[in-house]
Amino acid sequence: MVLIAMLPAFAREDTQQSLSSETPLFSDDALLEVTIAAPLTTLINERPNDAYLDGTLTITEADQAESVLNLKLRTRGKYRRDKKHCDFPPIRLNFRTAEIGDTIFADQDKLKAVTHCRTKKKRFEQFVLREYLAYRILNLLTDISYRVRLMRINYIDTEGGEPNSKLGFVIEDDRHVAARNGLQVVKTGNIALENLDREQQSLVDMFQYMIGNTEYSLYISEPDDDCCHNIDLLSETGSAPYLPLAYDFDFAGLVDAPYAEPNPRYKLRHVRQRLFKGQCRNNDLLPGTIEKFLKTKDDVYSLIDGLEPLDDQSRKHLSRFLDQFYKRISDPKSLGKRFEKKCREKP
Repeated sequence: MVLIAMLPAFAREDTQQSLSSETPLFSDDALLEVTIAAPLTTLINERPNDAYLDGTLTITEADQAESVLNLKLRTRGKYRRDKKHCDFPPIRLNFRTAEIGDTIFADQDKLKAVTHCRTKKKRFEQFVLREYLAYRILNLLTDISYRVRLMRINYIDTEGGEPNSKLGFVIEDDRHVAARNGLQVVKTGNIALENLDREQQSLVDMFQYMIGNTEYSLYISEPDDDCCHNIDLLSETGSAPYLPLAYDFDFAGLVDAPYAEPNPRYKLRHVRQRLFKGQCRNNDLLPGTIEKFLKTKDDVYSLIDGLEPLDDQSRKHLSRFLDQFYKRISDPKSLGKRFEKKCREKP
């Protein structure tokens, strides 16, 4: 722990470019229609993690006007990039910035796209929608969160593969999240929990409990990666206190993806079983944290009701899963039983 506590002194800050605090792509929640034409057979079979493939992205605007943008793309991620888990991998889109100035992709550069995992099974689009909703719910709770944009992606394989159309979404770049909040992106190794902003830490831990996600760490990174596991860090000055920025929720019980497995570190039967990972040092913040969740309850259910592509099965799952959460945080006895007494004294 002494070594961990020393590491933030060597944190490196991302070079902050002049970025707009608001971008057209993430200023609207309407479904965006796009077409990606690229060598998808090579993308799917070889799954390049470094080399980009050339393609195009066609945007269909509301007035039916089309813009065709040159694009480079490659696969990304770890678990879903593995062929044994998904036959279609998550992708990274790389735009030519000189071409996108007058389009909805203005101010973008590289974007992560969350895709459908299984092409032949339509229900996998529902898991994309559920994860999309997890990001949208976090947006309701805090501005320190990634915005997302839902898209209908028409895939055209320039190598002759079968075309298909699937729902997916793109995730805001971390530098734009930082610019919106007057903060900096920080890249560092493992950190000490004492170096986290307590209020944001408390909110993120409660949010992860809300969606039933244990696949994250606020202070430890994955091997050969920046801190932290499925958490990015922002800061006012480039040093502590750090504000955790959560992402990657497909292993959450809210999503309940068929490939998701419980975190082996904990004795959980399935991903729908919640586990509170909050720290005891933040117990005094719990009442205020819970109040934020209760204030946004109606808006959360409105998000679910308003997402037209959701099927009845997804709506029932989401409602039941969240009903249980709100019932627990609304019961004063649960505050002690499920949170204060279940908190963690040590990392």
